[in-house]
Amino acid sequence: MKTSDYTYPLPEKFIAQQPVTPRDSSRLLVVHRETVDFEHAHFFELGDFLNEGDLLVINTSRVLPARLFGNKIPTGGKVEVLLLRERESRTWEAMVGGQGLKKGIRVQIQGGPEAEIVKELNGPLRLITFDRPVESLLEDIGHVPLPPYIDEELKDRERYQTVYADQLGSAAAPTAGLHFTPRLMDELRNTGIQFGEITLHVGLDTFAPVREENPREHAIHREWCSLPEETAELINQTREKGDRVIAVGTTVVRTLETAAQNAQREEILDPFQGETDLFILPGYEFKGVDAMITNFHLPESTLLMLVCAFAGKDLIFEAYELAKDKGYRFFSFGDAMFLE
Repeated sequence: MKTSDYTYPLPEKFIAQQPVTPRDSSRLLVVHRETVDFEHAHFFELGDFLNEGDLLVINTSRVLPARLFGNKIPTGGKVEVLLLRERESRTWEAMVGGQGLKKGIRVQIQGGPEAEIVKELNGPLRLITFDRPVESLLEDIGHVPLPPYIDEELKDRERYQTVYADQLGSAAAPTAGLHFTPRLMDELRNTGIQFGEITLHVGLDTFAPVREENPREHAIHREWCSLPEETAELINQTREKGDRVIAVGTTVVRTLETAAQNAQREEILDPFQGETDLFILPGYEFKGVDAMITNFHLPESTLLMLVCAFAGKDLIFEAYELAKDKGYRFFSFGDAMFLE
């Protein structure tokens, strides 16, 4: 297995720069794994491909408006700070942009607190301590950190949040869920489709390509996730009835498969909370997921490797070529696939 096996050509015109309106008007490529067949639909038609009793598991993590702008004290030099995770009270791990951002440098955040760089980490990573708690201020002073391949400004930052996001902590959105609307979710519930919730806080490394020639040598990012007891019970009940557990996004896949690996009993999913560094590559045996909703992923990414592990590399690459041929939109604001 080589990382280069997971590359594919993608002209920039296919990279979605803005989300569609309404959310569920995005396109949906349905991939039937058993028959190796494809169907074209729109996301609002998702219910046509689901069965009564199916369980959709969603990630309720909410993106932090964690991109901050400021100026060095006393020189006034421009600084950009992207908060990644809170290490302890008022101290955050962050990526910084600007000149001479060394330990001891103080920064005045625009419209907010003063901060000091207390430790230099690898590359642009720093530990930054604020003079007061900052999390409650982010909605007012922060900006949503869009992926690096999105060049256009997002006028409504709620469009980079799922409609059900309520657990603040992600550096990037769990994008498979961006297609859902409250109306669609109500329609699905009314036809006997269930919803279960997990939380996985997405790290910025989700966009990082695999640079090692052998992907097995790649050190995947660690992310905090939680499978609560009520969702674990829903999953176990769904399985007992012979219905499907459908992961909405790769974040849900990683959470459920992590929980499955840590379960104490065969075929019974226990609640789980903690960090996951699960790297799913072809050859992996899935235990917690029967079907998957996902977007189209970057070449040579861990996410592309995960969906290839689930549906087979040849089938996924055939689907991607078909999607390009039919003008589907790729990446975070792009269209969706249903791997069933």
